[in-house]
Amino acid sequence: MSSKLKVAGWVALGAVAGALTTMQLQANARSSLSPLPLDEMQQLAAVFGLVKSDYVEPVDEKKLINDAIAGMVSGLDPHSQFFDKKTFKEFREGTTGKFVGVGIEIGMEDGLVKIVSPIEGSPAFRAGLKSGDLITRIDETAVRGLSIDQAVKKMRGEPATKVSLTIYRKAESRTFPVTITREEIKVQSVRAKVVEPGYAWIRVSQFQDRTVDDFAKKLEDIYKQEPKLKGLVLDLRNDPGGLLDGAIAISAAFLPKDVEVVSTNGQIAESKATYKANPDDYRRRGGDDPIKRLPAALKNVPLVVLVNEGSASASEIVAGALQDHKRATIMGAQTFGKGSVQTVRQLGPESALKITTARYYTPSGRSIQAKGIVPDVLLDETAEGNVFAALRTREADLEKHLNNGPESEENEARAKAREEARQKLEAEIAKRNEPLKPLPEFGSAEDFPLVQALNQLKGQPVIASKTAVERKAEAKPTP
Repeated sequence: MSSKLKVAGWVALGAVAGALTTMQLQANARSSLSPLPLDEMQQLAAVFGLVKSDYVEPVDEKKLINDAIAGMVSGLDPHSQFFDKKTFKEFREGTTGKFVGVGIEIGMEDGLVKIVSPIEGSPAFRAGLKSGDLITRIDETAVRGLSIDQAVKKMRGEPATKVSLTIYRKAESRTFPVTITREEIKVQSVRAKVVEPGYAWIRVSQFQDRTVDDFAKKLEDIYKQEPKLKGLVLDLRNDPGGLLDGAIAISAAFLPKDVEVVSTNGQIAESKATYKANPDDYRRRGGDDPIKRLPAALKNVPLVVLVNEGSASASEIVAGALQDHKRATIMGAQTFGKGSVQTVRQLGPESALKITTARYYTPSGRSIQAKGIVPDVLLDETAEGNVFAALRTREADLEKHLNNGPESEENEARAKAREEARQKLEAEIAKRNEPLKPLPEFGSAEDFPLVQALNQLKGQPVIASKTAVERKAEAKPTP
């Protein structure tokens, strides 16, 4: 496994000579931008013409242009991206929490797709699929050998179409087929439960359109069961982020009104902003404010936030705000370190540009870019230690990640040390000739970090990590 995320795309191809004048006029009309470099644009057009006329086989003009745009954007940073029709649809599904499929949360086990949980009310739920079931075939395709993304794509499709799954149920030692009709699925990005009398756990897996509403509803349900809640664990592990207004709203649920949650700063005026724990800063235009329905006691309930290397972006905003205001104890592993803001500019009905427009800062002015949030208490993944930590990629490992200053030899040494640790672990796995045992499900009785978080809330001894240390920023902050 490489320590770098290789970003594909070529910058050389795709432009139409007749479009150059239009592009130049549009650029000149925007006084804040310098004119486009005509010599380079003409060179780009010349390459386009040569590819069209001389390439070994005919090429599609639209594909060439899309590839050129994608290559130009991919050269900026790992998070800027050009969306064509297909990828724009997938992106919108990710932010809305809606997609067409069978309705299961999945993972991988022994090369097969493991059903972590069927989504309540989904076709898979109604078909009787259970947590722990293994999918061995999707239609006529064997699952072993497929990546998890490939398996997901095969199970998704158009509404009212059918997909056949072959299921192996370990508990009953039997294999059986299930045919499921795909339909639109609404993903629940929030799960919650009362773990034991007086203590509850609420998990946000991603910040989507419906996350704040779901979050408020789950907390209302918790307070109905435990009106005198003694402690709460907010679980943001493996939360890749999402919508900024969701992060502000969930931070506001625990913070006093009008305190700063996050600030942003970039090249354009709209990227310079400060967001506070105020409905005006997170409520959608004309929308309801579900946070105002929450019990006043939530502002003071003892709070632990669980994070790990997979906690990124919006989840880091929440953790950073609660840490800076000393509202919560942050526990777990140092987070991913994505301290940048992306804005989606729609280019047409079926295409868009996601472009990095700002860096964000926690209330104390910290930039966590390429560093992350360092927990107040570092925890291991299991009682035996960390299993997958060395294999996880962080922002600082990504090619072309944003820096806060010049790279140093010390940073290169840290990158080399991470790569050596990764190779060592992979070699150990290869010697065993068997895959690593999956971590317990988040929120389960075997969830070691959750047990430690509950101990923290109850004033009991916490087993902190004896080996984990802070990973410094990959570049020195600018003054």
